[in-house]
Amino acid sequence: MAEDPSPTEVFALLDDEYARALLAATSHRPMTATELSNDCDMSLSTVYRRLDALEDCGLVAARTQLADDGHHPDVYEAQMDELTVCLTDGTFDVSLSVESSTHEFADALVDLWEGL
Repeated sequence: MAEDPSPTEVFALLDDEYARALLAATSHRPMTATELSNDCDMSLSTVYRRLDALEDCGLVAARTQLADDGHHPDVYEAQMDELTVCLTDGTFDVSLSVESSTHEFADALVDLWEGL
């Protein structure tokens, strides 16, 4: 994620019970949309809509999980370790602290590729 999301986007997502449930579920382990639908008791279409919004804000990331059966589902993982909201002179500022295995893996892959 290149820059922090707008406070309005983050506040709207965190006000949504479905988005909060998905964010909480994906903070434990990466999960497919179907797993999230079952665990969070919501329709797949709701899961995908909320995941799109969470991804747009950088709160969740998707990656493809390789499987032996040839079906390679996307799994979703929370990217937020810490969310800080500051109010200074009437202006909100939101910053995210991100430390995840997805980012660590991506950084290692980039380092490996650049080293070739």
